[in-house]
Order: sequence, then C-alpha cells, then structure tokens
Amino acid sequence: QVHLVESGGGLVQPGGSLRLSCAASGTIFSVNRMAWYRQAPGKERELVATITSDVATNYADSVKGRFTISRDNAKNTLYLQMNSLKPEDTAVYYCNARRMSGVAYWGQGTQVTVSS
Repeated sequence: QVHLVESGGGLVQPGGSLRLSCAASGTIFSVNRMAWYRQAPGKERELVATITSDVATNYADSVKGRFTISRDNAKNTLYLQMNSLKPEDTAVYYCNARRMSGVAYWGQGTQVTVSS
C-alpha cells in the first residue's frame, strides 16, 4: 500500500506561484512513475505532469513552460512548482503513484484557486 498526502494548495492571484508537495509513505520501492493530475469543477480529471523513476518528465501542453515536476527520493516527496498561474489552472490537484504492475494510488487532493 502507498499513502499519499498533498499539501501546498491555496488561493493565489493570476501570475502568481505555488508549490505543491506530495509526501509518500508505505511500500514505495516498486513505484516507477509519479504524477500530478487535476480536476476542475464540471470537468474530467486530467494529467498535468509525470516523472519516472529515471527522472524523465512529461507535461500537458497547457502547463509546459510554467509548471515543473520534481521529486526528492530521500524525502519520498513529489513536488509541483507552478508559476505564471492562470484562472484556468483552478482545480483540485491530485498526486498519483503507479507501480510497475499498473496498480495506482491517489492522494486526497489539494485545492488550487487562481483568482483576483
């Protein structure tokens, strides 16, 4: 079992920045990919960014150049640095961990609201 706890969400003005964190615990040795997803009201959950065990990253077109995903293996923590935030980035952001077997785990989510 993998337990994920997100933090760092909040209210920010357009153009501002936030850094989300996701603390992982449990049997994480076989997790080969971690990711951030988001879900805005009335919309489907969408993939924001991924990072693999060999630190390869991938981003949704909508966040490329603004968001950066990273991980600290010593702290078992995943991050999402979000810059130049836009109102359309408003959503609940979820941390996801996926094992090589395909089994996936989710955090409870953290709300990000971009508004003036």
